[in-house]
Amino acid sequence: MPQPLASPPALSVVTPMYNEREAVDHFVARLRPVLDGLGLAYEVVAVDDGSRDATVARLLQLRADWPQLRVVSLRRNVGHQAALGAGLRSARGDYVVSIDADLQDPPETIGDMLAAAREQGVDVVYGVRTDRSTDTIFKRRTAGIYYWLMRRLVGPWVSDQAGDFRLMSRAVVDVLNGLPEQRPVYRLVVPSLGFSSAEVAYVRAERVAGETKYPLSKMIRLTLDSVTSFSATPLRIATWLGLLSFFICLALVISGLVAWGFGAVVPGWTSLYVAVLLLGGIQLICLGLLGEYIGRIYAAVQNRPQYLIGMDTADEGTGSVEPIELANHH
Repeated sequence: MPQPLASPPALSVVTPMYNEREAVDHFVARLRPVLDGLGLAYEVVAVDDGSRDATVARLLQLRADWPQLRVVSLRRNVGHQAALGAGLRSARGDYVVSIDADLQDPPETIGDMLAAAREQGVDVVYGVRTDRSTDTIFKRRTAGIYYWLMRRLVGPWVSDQAGDFRLMSRAVVDVLNGLPEQRPVYRLVVPSLGFSSAEVAYVRAERVAGETKYPLSKMIRLTLDSVTSFSATPLRIATWLGLLSFFICLALVISGLVAWGFGAVVPGWTSLYVAVLLLGGIQLICLGLLGEYIGRIYAAVQNRPQYLIGMDTADEGTGSVEPIELANHH
């Protein structure tokens, strides 16, 4: 098991990474001078999310010259949010910053976040994007739709320009680590806790190297996780769709009886075809929504760990590295 430090650092920087070999050197070259210039004890927790390239090997090479760098390697790819959760549970700092390695979020802003937290006495400082022109039009549109939907289904407290770049106090991190959720979406969970907060604005840059880790398929998965984790609205929508289909079918029945009464009944497949398609489509949508919620209940009952840690450099010196289950903190 990892051995705790004699005294925890003042700051932990948590960085989930997946196939970021091309970006690692650029990221470290920008991040290290920033952290060294803060004049306080820190650690960088790089969580490798089952990368298939040489990300881990390069991190271990860099660690030889940077002892504050801690490498946590997961046994398999579990997704960005789960990897972020692994980093939060591993971090020991009084303040914890989460940032991606693609340098779209500038490490230089960390100092401003820390200063805002201390001067204003807040527990959370959000990095808020003031300019996303470096993102593709498709990325901006899909992100806009996502945050628009979340603000209406989850709550108005969801910022439409704040992602996973934030600073949190130890109190916030401890609460997050104690949550029993199987698939937490931290950009929604953190503001929902109601801790005092502030914002630091920055301009979003282009990805320094590699490819985006949030293509359309993962954005859809993130949206489903976000909605089903925070709102029962889809189930209510399913109920209203059922009522709507009932009244439509009732109107079709009445029109059919009227036509029969006037002797105007003619063999026709259109109305039957439309009615069957309408009912079938609504039923499948409702079953799919129910399946999402039931699947979450099933996963919660199983209570399996989200991930297993295959290696943690904080454990070096014990002679062996054992897998650690860190997902089930009920």
